[in-house]
Amino acid sequence: MKKVGILAAVCGLAVAVVPWLLPTGPSAGLDAARFLESGSLAVGAAVVFAGGLLTAMTPCVYPLIPITVSVFGARKAEGRGKALMLTSSYIVGMGVVFSALGVLAAKTGQAFGAMLGHPGVVTGLAVFLLVLATSMFGAFELALPASMQQRLTSVGGAGLAGAFLMGSVSGFLAAPCTGPVLTGLLAFVAKTANTGLGAGLLFIYALGIGVPFFLIGVFTVRLPRGGVWMEWVKSVLGIILVALAFSYLKDAFPWARETVKGVASQLGSVPGALIASVLAVVGVLVGAVHLSFKEGPRQFAFKALGVALVVFALVVRGGVLDAGATGQLWVKLGWAEPPKAPTFTWHHVMPAKQATFSAEEFEKVLASARAEGRPVMIDFFAEWCAACKELDRETYPSPEVIGESGRFLNIKIDATNSEDALDVVMERFGVEGLPTVAFISSTGEMLKDPRVTGFLEPQPFTVELKKVR
Repeated sequence: MKKVGILAAVCGLAVAVVPWLLPTGPSAGLDAARFLESGSLAVGAAVVFAGGLLTAMTPCVYPLIPITVSVFGARKAEGRGKALMLTSSYIVGMGVVFSALGVLAAKTGQAFGAMLGHPGVVTGLAVFLLVLATSMFGAFELALPASMQQRLTSVGGAGLAGAFLMGSVSGFLAAPCTGPVLTGLLAFVAKTANTGLGAGLLFIYALGIGVPFFLIGVFTVRLPRGGVWMEWVKSVLGIILVALAFSYLKDAFPWARETVKGVASQLGSVPGALIASVLAVVGVLVGAVHLSFKEGPRQFAFKALGVALVVFALVVRGGVLDAGATGQLWVKLGWAEPPKAPTFTWHHVMPAKQATFSAEEFEKVLASARAEGRPVMIDFFAEWCAACKELDRETYPSPEVIGESGRFLNIKIDATNSEDALDVVMERFGVEGLPTVAFISSTGEMLKDPRVTGFLEPQPFTVELKKVR
């Protein structure tokens, strides 16, 4: 029980602290397009590779990396050569999907990752994650039927095919954190119309993401194969996968998204983090990690309850990241003072909840700003976009940005779900990836510079705002 108590304390601390430490994606400054346009293909490719490596360290990808230890390394491979083949197959699968999606995005002008706004696509990804989670919990082993295994022996057996499939799906799962790096790259590919070059560069990007998978998958082969600790590791991975599945589903369905936002706004970021931490500790103590689903109905029930508590804690923790420091619930109860600091003002959020985007309404807003001689800032965002949330969390609330943005008419456009009228506006403003912050001068001129693509910290963002007259 002492080990379980220590594990519970570690998990509670990790739930509270780790989300504040993890970056959401590479910053806006990591743009390979300027090197590619100048003819420096080697430097541009190196920047693309570095962008992929940084993307691997984000919450979109990082939780999946330990799965290579369990599936490709310590559990499956019988030697370093086999692990090398399995992990390479995984990375190639990811690269194939990135190449295909990147070329498609460049050809159609759609923002990379926009498919994550479609509930059908997100539901499919969530089901895939839940299937992987049930495997981590011991429901089954990742393997193909015997008849198919025999047919695949010539190419290395079911393991290679399974690794390739998992790598392919990982390409979709990484999409929320890819925007800042791929925005300029996709614009470059569309401009050159060289799909071969585009496919190659996006494959290099996938290779960058695959580096940690490769290192762990190949060099952890000699970890001990058995022991209780491995079952505990598998349970932790399963819980993370279930939480990821619910996170994707939450962003795809408006009612779920608004429910989580409502709870988060009531709790606030700091109290919410503490509550999530306590829930995670209780869940682990109940049996989320150390109990088994295969040891009778009593253990099954306790483990299910524990897993549910920890998953709920992780969903709440993710939601309160974007909430204010002081929750509305505590203000109503008289336990906290309402915030007195000035807040960033969005004058228009389009489309409104449960509504479709209206190009006519958008034009009226721009016309009123032009009549007032007021510059306009337009933030194109999506619920699946990690860097968009970081802008909302870190940049817009800063005093210097609030002070400088007061002279702007601030518009926030929700591009989570694709619409024809919205696609036309995004094409008009040259939006290739999210987030994109575009500006219109006080005379009504659409500005190509300044423009923000990806996360930008408050001080440099304020510098960009000052360029608009």
